[in-house]
Amino acid sequence: ILQTAMLSEWFWWDRLWLPRPVTWADLQDSEGRVYACVSHLYIILPVAVLLLGLRTFYERLIAVPLAEALGVKDKIRKRASHNPILEIYYNTHSKHPTQVTPETCVCKRLGWSERQVERWFRRRRNQDRPGLLKKFKEASWRFAFYLCSSFGGVLALHDKPWFYDLREVWAGFPKQSLLDSQYWYYIIEMSFYGSLLFSVAADVKRKDFKEQLVHHWATLTLLSFSWCANYIRIGTLVMLVHDTSDVLLESAKMFNYAGWETTCNSIFVVFALVFMVTRLIIFPFWLIHCTWVYPLDQFEPFFGYYFFNVMLVVLLLLHVFWASLILRMVKKFIFGKLKCDERSDEEEDEEGSEEDYTHTYSNGSGNGLSNGH
Repeated sequence: ILQTAMLSEWFWWDRLWLPRPVTWADLQDSEGRVYACVSHLYIILPVAVLLLGLRTFYERLIAVPLAEALGVKDKIRKRASHNPILEIYYNTHSKHPTQVTPETCVCKRLGWSERQVERWFRRRRNQDRPGLLKKFKEASWRFAFYLCSSFGGVLALHDKPWFYDLREVWAGFPKQSLLDSQYWYYIIEMSFYGSLLFSVAADVKRKDFKEQLVHHWATLTLLSFSWCANYIRIGTLVMLVHDTSDVLLESAKMFNYAGWETTCNSIFVVFALVFMVTRLIIFPFWLIHCTWVYPLDQFEPFFGYYFFNVMLVVLLLLHVFWASLILRMVKKFIFGKLKCDERSDEEEDEEGSEEDYTHTYSNGSGNGLSNGH
């Protein structure tokens, strides 16, 4: 118990979180002023569960009818025949038999040709791939959330002075009273990312799966820290900048799954422009500059100052990673070669040749559009 108390005292040491000479005692609610505190974050877990339930109802009552209206249908896939030997090989050795030397041994044991074995593995892999309807429902849910979040963010910030003058972000910091709009903006946003972590096992997995996990954890860590250290004004601006391009991304993916190629490509071009402006220009040269330079006019650097800026740089590096994928897709789009997502795993043709089969996996092409959040 004593060690726990000492650890807690060290973790909440004033000098880690707050600039000199401010202490936690200075951030106690008084005289009508309300400050953010860690106990406010306990509600995130139940709200995240509530969002998961809301997502289930949304997908059934709105996303599915919308998918039908747009003509989104899952392809009819031929299932791989039941074969215990190949199933064990598939689950324990490799899902790509052309990349494994013992393939000929499997053929001999079954009395099958290599072509038949390849066809079985193609069908088996296709069974594990999510259908278009699942992808559409996921994109539709995220589109709905980001649209509402962006609209709510604009409502919460449009009349605030720091929305127009970033130096106002630090006016009176850290003794800045918490507003109701800021409270709900934070709680709902953090709960949404919490729900994404809960559903990560069931959601569509793409090639940037690890980067997505890093992004979600970095976002939750950044928001939690900014909440406790009262970096709330800049936190709301960061959230709004990030959500703006995601609205376009998810809508483009929806039209892509629906087969509306012209609409999808048009939205994707706008998304690429908005992403580059918000994530690679506004975010580093306005917001990170705001958190890196302006605070030094009022206080000496401390641990919280460095930690917050390092987390912002982690997000920036993820933006650069996704920007490289987007630019690669834009290049293909300009030269008429944009047929897939750089992150996705494309469903293989039933009768694809061995050359096509190998080419598909060496290039890693697939359906959908790149996710930049």
